[in-house]
Amino acid sequence: MLALLLTALIWGFAFVAQVQGMDSMSPLFFNACRFTLGALSLVPILMWQRGRKTGESHGHQGAEAAMERSASNGARDHKPGFWQSLLANPVFVSVLCGIVLFTASTLQQYGIMYGKSAGRAGFLTALYIVMVPLLAFVLLRRRIGILVFAAVAMAIVGFYLLCITDGFGSIGLADILLVFTAMLFAAHILVIDTLGSRVDAIKLSFGQFCTTAVLSWAGSLIEGSVNWTGAFHAWMPIIYAGIGSVGIAYTLQVVGQQWVPPTRASLLMSLESFFSAVGGAIFLGEVMTPRGYLGCALIFFGTLLAQAPAKLPKFMRKD
Repeated sequence: MLALLLTALIWGFAFVAQVQGMDSMSPLFFNACRFTLGALSLVPILMWQRGRKTGESHGHQGAEAAMERSASNGARDHKPGFWQSLLANPVFVSVLCGIVLFTASTLQQYGIMYGKSAGRAGFLTALYIVMVPLLAFVLLRRRIGILVFAAVAMAIVGFYLLCITDGFGSIGLADILLVFTAMLFAAHILVIDTLGSRVDAIKLSFGQFCTTAVLSWAGSLIEGSVNWTGAFHAWMPIIYAGIGSVGIAYTLQVVGQQWVPPTRASLLMSLESFFSAVGGAIFLGEVMTPRGYLGCALIFFGTLLAQAPAKLPKFMRKD
């Protein structure tokens, strides 16, 4: 739980870095730089893990070999199916998570570029908290309680107050992109919850970062947006978003979700919207209208209400 709370704090302030990075870089090039940096930041940990396992294996090789030989005969008739083997493959799971993360982070970065507001982007992205139980119901057939529907209604009203200030024509492209971003981040949480427990957390993080970085580099090369001068001017936002938001926070998310159920994990990570508003006010001088603050409050309380069933006694839960 502490890992997920720290994740929310780092992500919330990362919206400031993401806004600042758009002053001199394109979304794809910014993501290519930060996810590459995030992947590189995990290399020392992976090397340490490999060295430790190599040292431990020398003392157990004989016993393990004997156990493997005795178990191999009985396991021949119980081979896992193709899809079971594939879904347990660390490379496949990492690439799958990376594709979802690439799509979500790219849409989010474009939404931030067009909207230019850390606080607004943080609260709209936080809608993924409400979408997690809904997607779990639709895709995984997990039951949801009546409070989730109330939370969705509250979040929709909050979205209306925050984004629709002069009729539905006032909804900007940034708002639409950030709502789709929220849906993709919800899918990312469910993929990690469903498949991530079978894979080492650090290896999963490294694999999805590499996948996102490769896809981002390919996109930035295709659109011709590689700009090293712009990267030099935005080196501080890149370092924070790369090492902090990607290398540390996403890894903490994977670690935390292996111990905390997805609904409760979403509740803790929803605090990133609060931290994004605080960061935007402190570092960017952002100020919303009273209507906007009311919309943020409704979205925030809607995210909290969506997690309420996880707090109920077992006999009262519907999920």
